Amino acid sequence: MAIRLFIDGAAGTTGLEIRERLQGRSEFDLVVLDDAQRKDEAARRDALHAADIAILCLPDEAAKEAVKLAEGSQTRIIDASSAHRVAEGWTYGFPELIGHDRIANAKLVSNPGCYPTGFLALVAPLVRAGLLPADWPYTVNAVSGYSGGGNALIERFEQFENLEGHPGIAFRAYGLQLGHKHLPEMQAYAGLTYAPVFSPAVVPTFRGMLVDVPLPLEAMPGADRADRLAARLRDFYADSGVVVMVETRYSEMILRQDAEGGDGMTLHVYTNADGTQARLLAHLDNLGKGASGAAIQNLNIMCGLPETTGLRL
Repeated sequence: MAIRLFIDGAAGTTGLEIRERLQGRSEFDLVVLDDAQRKDEAARRDALHAADIAILCLPDEAAKEAVKLAEGSQTRIIDASSAHRVAEGWTYGFPELIGHDRIANAKLVSNPGCYPTGFLALVAPLVRAGLLPADWPYTVNAVSGYSGGGNALIERFEQFENLEGHPGIAFRAYGLQLGHKHLPEMQAYAGLTYAPVFSPAVVPTFRGMLVDVPLPLEAMPGADRADRLAARLRDFYADSGVVVMVETRYSEMILRQDAEGGDGMTLHVYTNADGTQARLLAHLDNLGKGASGAAIQNLNIMCGLPETTGLRL
């Protein structure tokens, strides 16, 4: 019998990409609302109660409202917003870090943020292993395609780009007041004493993301050598079909404007000649492993299916 699945917010970027990944999959029977019903509270409540699993692709406050609408049902929920990532009673949907069994048995799963996915994949295993200190003031430099900002930012980039005589946006630094909503999950799931100093930016490419964590190893009490950091990451993700530690040494890392995207993530460790400094880098698609791909991976796990089914790897 097919699993009844409702995507609340199916018309947004994340919802549309989730539906694309579900095309041709007979395991699921989609509960669909027409345009007139999508914002109707009663219709949404009925859909949430009718589904076996619901994926919320909504702004934070709307996601909280959807959870309330689902109260009293047996519906399991995957929330792609940031509303419940550190909330009590929710399981953090990063299977490589949290454990597949916990997600398989959870009723409420919160998808990780796109930037935290890269940061945590790099830092959390190393802190857990005692190869990096938990009480270091980490910094994170990251750049993303503009699709991560939702419809408003997509329109802003594409509208400006198409205005005759307008040069468009070449680089957009934001989060300058140091209160980015991704910080709580980055600190909590890496087990850090301090929230990292986070410097995010957006560039004129639709999708793609680089997350860069610089490490002054010689100044960090208890930090291990860069080669041992790389070895730990390689071992930690050795059995993953989604996250890969890359051995090849590139002279540069780029985001392509014509990238098709994907649901995997590659990790890289670079060091200087004497090993006193290192840079940890994660390369992923903000709409893939950073959003829709992660939701599908969690959905597969919750349904007892191979986790990479339907993923673009």
